[in-house]
Amino acid sequence: MKFNRYSRELKIGLVTVLTIVAFIWGFNYLKGKDLFNSQRTFYVVYNNVSGLMKANAVTISGLNIGQVNGLEFLESDPTKVVVELTIANDINIPSNSTARIYSSDLLGTRGIEIVLGDSPDGAKSGDTLRSDVAMSLQEEVNDMVQPILVKAGSMMSSIDTVITAVGEIFNYGTREDLIKSVESLRNTIANIENATKSIDTLLVTQRSRLVGIFKNVESITTNLEDNNEELTRIISNAASISDTIARSNLAGMIANLETSIANLTKATDKISSGEGSIGLLLNDEKLYRDLESSSKQLNLLLEDIRLNPRRYLQFSVFGKSKPYTPPVTE
Repeated sequence: MKFNRYSRELKIGLVTVLTIVAFIWGFNYLKGKDLFNSQRTFYVVYNNVSGLMKANAVTISGLNIGQVNGLEFLESDPTKVVVELTIANDINIPSNSTARIYSSDLLGTRGIEIVLGDSPDGAKSGDTLRSDVAMSLQEEVNDMVQPILVKAGSMMSSIDTVITAVGEIFNYGTREDLIKSVESLRNTIANIENATKSIDTLLVTQRSRLVGIFKNVESITTNLEDNNEELTRIISNAASISDTIARSNLAGMIANLETSIANLTKATDKISSGEGSIGLLLNDEKLYRDLESSSKQLNLLLEDIRLNPRRYLQFSVFGKSKPYTPPVTE
């Protein structure tokens, strides 16, 4: 009976101990600690933990491998914070890896991401890792929005300036000028349209003539192509003639020609002034008339001799010749 009583109390105590152990294990498991697996502890020194708290997750490439176990000020420098990280022991972390604080969600929850290094030596429990702090989403948004706000403010001021300038430009006089310009442009377009219509009409009505012209042009080009050798020979001859002229004493010929022209000018000047026989003949009207009258008389005499040769040449064997009578003038 006594044994049964002790057995019951032993059972109750054992259940209580197991319950306490299960509670402690579950509580630590929920906090990320595994009492049945060995874990390593690393330390990181930050200038600012930026809202980091205990039990925040420690991840590698997004996979949760541990948690933040504690935060405290550095004894030698109170402006810095030492963060204790608890990481599962089977994760190989190079000694030059970096523990970077980042925002794990849009609400600003912070976490630590282990950026693995390339060192062949692995970090041991108790080592201090490199530190880095990434900007929060709000800070990134602020950094992105701030330049946009500055540009927007500058743009608004520019828009105000442009609106003011446009308001000054588009006054009554300017509007009238624009209306006249648009009207002139409309008239110009109408004239161009009429001109194009006239050109189209001309092309339609003169199509046969244009075809003939194009045929003639084609025929001319064909003839030029067929007589290419002849044209080449003519051009060669022209070049030869030009070379001959270039080699000749063209300057001397021109000088002689100028001298001859000067002498001829002098002679014509003398004739015009009445010098010499030719000058007297050309400029003396009385002499000209006398010569003209003498020429007429001589013509009459020669004509009378031709018509009446017996008056001037007498060959009579019998009888006398008739007396001379002057010819009758017409």
